[in-house]
Parts: sequence; C-alpha cells; structure tokens
Amino acid sequence: MREIIEAIGRWSEQGEPIAVATVIETWGSAPRGVGAKMALTPSHRIAGSVSGGCVEGAVFEAGVETLESGRPQLLRFGVADETAFETVGLACGGSIEVFVEPLAPALRAFWQRIYERDIPAATATIVQGPEAWLGYKLMLDAEGEIAQIAGAAETSEVYTKLLHAAQAALREGASRRVELHTAGGIRVTAFVETLLPKPTLIIVGGVHIAIALTTLAKAMGYRVIVVDPRSAFGNDQRLPHADRIINEHPRQAFESLAITRSTAIVTLTHDAKFDDPTLRVALASPAFYVGALGGRKTREARRRRLADSGLDEAQLSRLHSPIGIDIGARTPEEIALATMAQIVAARNAGRAHAT
Repeated sequence: MREIIEAIGRWSEQGEPIAVATVIETWGSAPRGVGAKMALTPSHRIAGSVSGGCVEGAVFEAGVETLESGRPQLLRFGVADETAFETVGLACGGSIEVFVEPLAPALRAFWQRIYERDIPAATATIVQGPEAWLGYKLMLDAEGEIAQIAGAAETSEVYTKLLHAAQAALREGASRRVELHTAGGIRVTAFVETLLPKPTLIIVGGVHIAIALTTLAKAMGYRVIVVDPRSAFGNDQRLPHADRIINEHPRQAFESLAITRSTAIVTLTHDAKFDDPTLRVALASPAFYVGALGGRKTREARRRRLADSGLDEAQLSRLHSPIGIDIGARTPEEIALATMAQIVAARNAGRAHAT
C-alpha cells in the first residue's frame, strides 16, 4: 500500500491519470489476498500487484479502459486450464474478483493523510449495483474524519449504511464485502476495506539477536523500536536499522508507547527486572504478538511470577515462549529468523480470523 501511495504521488505531480485495482474477494488458492492493490497509468507505469503476474496484463488493459470511459469495472478471474496460453486465468487454481476504478483526488488525499499520520482507516465502496452508483465511496479514519467520492448513490440512506459498515470494519480491523438493501428495493454490494498503520515491533533488549531481528523486521516493512536502558546495548551504531531507541527502563518506556492491534512485542534480555514489567503490560494489551526469549527453567519461573502479579490464564496463554518457530535455530541470526517468521504468521492468522 505504501509503495502505491508513494508512486501515485510522483505520477500525480507529473499530471498522469491513474487507475487503481483492488482485490475484493478470493476463492481457493489465490496469489494475493483481499485488499492487494495495483496502481497504473496509460503510459505503462505500474505499482503494486493483484496477482502473481498471471492476470495483471488484463487488469492493466481494464484500467486503461476505465480511465478512458470514467466507469469502474468489476473483474473476475478463475482457474486457468489447458488453454491458459490463450486465455487469462489463475494457474494457482483459485479465483479472484478485482475492482478497477479511476483514482479520485479525494481518495488520493485520504490515503496520503492516513499515510502521513500513520492511523487506521476504512473505506466503503459500491462495487455492484446500478451502473451510476458504482465507485461511490465513503472514507473514514480513526480520528473521525469522513470524506466521500460523490456519485448518484449519495443519499442519506446509502451514506448511513456505508458509514456503519466502515465503522464496524474499523473497530474489528477486518475487510469484507457487504450486501446493502435500500428502502426502494435497490440491492448493492459494497467492499469495506480496513487500512491499518504500518506494523510496529517493540524489542526489549539490544542484545545480539536484536541486531538481526531489527534488520529482518525493517525488510518486512515494520517500524522498529528498541528499549534498553543500557546505552552500551541500545545505540544507533549497534542498531542502525531501528527507527527509535529508548534508553529507559521498560516500565517508563511503555508509559509513552502506543500499543495497538498492529504491534508486536518481544523481550530478549533474560533479565526479570526488564522482561517482567514488559510482559505485564504486553500481555494485557491488544498487541497481536508477545514473545519472550528463555529456556525451560526461565520460562517456568517467569510464568509463576506473572501469574502472581495478577495476569490470568488467558493472558498468559498469549505468550510465545520458547520464542520463534522451530527451525532448530542456534545462532542469533537463526533465532531472529525464527522469531520474525512467527511474528508474520501471527499477524497473518489474525487477519484471516478477522476476515
């Protein structure tokens, strides 16, 4: 998404007309998930992707047609068969629906605003219904600002239904299709999309594993914060890929850190005076992942201390320890790889469950 926002910013400055294609539904083994996007211009500029490359030529052509006509299109691509070289399909065996629309200035401004503020947002777009209604869009961000792309569907009834759908999506962090029925008997389908901030990884302990983990997390698009009161461990020279380094005790550091559904937290110090205060906060928070380094005896003693501090069984069960998926990791780099893989798996599982 960020790649697309940056690209359309450059293209808009050069006066290029832009179309945006969004995956709104998938069935079976689809190469990209719901919400995947591709932006394009008639001059053959492309950013993002809606598939593994197998249908993007057809999506590009549809995008150019949409820019010429001004009318959005809903496309469906299914399983490719023995005629795949002559037709367009998905060789992976799945099916996807893609909504293609001209990029309206209001949508570009909305994306830019939430990108700069790094806040959650939701959009609700009519993708099926009367032709004149297609592309009508309501946009809502977490700060309560609402914008619209005007169209024939702009009635108080439709506005209210789309607003309620966007508000629900924003609360739940989930994207979905919804069916709407108007009092006049008109039935429409809307795609309600949640746009989440860049995920954040908070690492407590600037140990050797943190160096590799910070590098991997940045490569995966995470904002990385390292907390370590020991400046010998937490410093820019040691952790050049960290977005922020806080040389405070975790107890103080977490008073100023916002923890959301897009936050992962790991403790790497093996030191109870740093790990325990962190985990008490993290396990009671909405963070989608909480992990702690440590061997069996360390884990058992930690669990007893956390239980004694008031955390219940449901909260304690959220803790990933031993940390990381089992790849037989031994080196700091391998442990970082295993940990990052587990974080990505937890985030993707949360998205799938929400959807």
